[in-house]
Amino acid sequence: MDVHAVLKMARDAGVQMVRFLYCGNDGVIRGKATHIDYLEHRLEAGLGLTVAMQSFTMLDQLAEGASFGPVGEVRLIPDRETFRIVPYARSSARLLCDLYTLEHEPWEVCPRSFLKRMIARAASQGYLMKAAFENEFYLARRTEQGFVPFDTSPCFSSIGMDSADAVMSDIIAALNKQHVHVEQYYPELGPGQQEVPVRYGDALGAADNQLIFRDTVRGVAAAHGLLASLAPKPFAKQAGNSSHLHFSIWDGEGHRNLFFDAQGQYGLSDLGRHFLAGVLHHLPALLALTAASVNSYRRLQPRFWSSAYISYGPDNREASIRIPSKYRQREMESTNLELKPVDSSSNPYLALGGVLACGLDGVARRLPLGEPARQDPDALPPEERRRLGISRYPLNLAEALAALEADAVLRDALGAALHREYLIVKQAEWKALSEMDEASEIAAHFYKY
Repeated sequence: MDVHAVLKMARDAGVQMVRFLYCGNDGVIRGKATHIDYLEHRLEAGLGLTVAMQSFTMLDQLAEGASFGPVGEVRLIPDRETFRIVPYARSSARLLCDLYTLEHEPWEVCPRSFLKRMIARAASQGYLMKAAFENEFYLARRTEQGFVPFDTSPCFSSIGMDSADAVMSDIIAALNKQHVHVEQYYPELGPGQQEVPVRYGDALGAADNQLIFRDTVRGVAAAHGLLASLAPKPFAKQAGNSSHLHFSIWDGEGHRNLFFDAQGQYGLSDLGRHFLAGVLHHLPALLALTAASVNSYRRLQPRFWSSAYISYGPDNREASIRIPSKYRQREMESTNLELKPVDSSSNPYLALGGVLACGLDGVARRLPLGEPARQDPDALPPEERRRLGISRYPLNLAEALAALEADAVLRDALGAALHREYLIVKQAEWKALSEMDEASEIAAHFYKY
């Protein structure tokens, strides 16, 4: 959209303030807002932002050893195609932004620009990624005893659908108004836990939709007097919240799913197998981007249906990557891979860009794919796991960060500056949060994601 189209939409809707949002290295959605009277200029020039924000942790602290501090500015430059009226906030609209230097060049530590670089890398090889995040979240209330789930409904129950009807109807309507198209909805395993799969799109659109989704769920819940938590493990003794990533690779025009081969094992093409092998090969390091918080590793435990071992399998919900069964008469379109160890503490631009970099490495090197896990890896004897090449995930964020620091493919893809600053921020989070007791650590994550 051009500037005048955005201005007309904003004025016709009676917008007063327009939010310029981005997602930082800490995975928190942040930004500033401009008044409608100054929007025309800001659509071109952006809004000023201190460089220090890319060195902030989710605890709102400048990371020890950070590259950025009180000196220096960048610009929040909005992508006009992301303009949306915010349906749950009065007189507000939203734009998603890239971080640019004062010379009007993409800043090297901008996560959204990183994903764009990986999309361009794929496009240079004739590939287009389509993807969607599949989110779970809890609806909760704050009491004198702390956060408690909104209800006690059973998994997939119509009881849960009825008890959450008012807030979930508003959430779904608000998402659809912002072109985040809801495909399904159901109450999940935990009390007060919900799951809302949305329609897939191109990689950048999927990451943008993830920010809109997170913002909308929290905003609508607040309007109903509730809290929504997308944190990986907001309740220690209940099911965790995933943000499973479904993805596939298509031809450059987006007409043909290159993961699909009717004659391949599980309907997966050679390209799909190499891509899958690349993601598995780099998964210890990739987890630092997809399971990006201290809280994430409370969820990634054996026999929790969240995945805990590096493995893949057909409709295996304890595998790192599930090969979903296909829908009849939509076999080509529905062929995709589901990456399980993803949650909403991740920056979606970093998570998706990392998956692309790892998968493309597998394709470039034609990495072989071993045997699938046809049952829960934790139920296999240790010698059988070794035979299948199945190993345990990093046990905490510190171990995943060490793997990311050593991974040359992801280091090259991220670029030296973004790779370094991300590690600094996340190492600072590990240092601060790993020293907390369980209740304090969970509380620190509860409403940030």
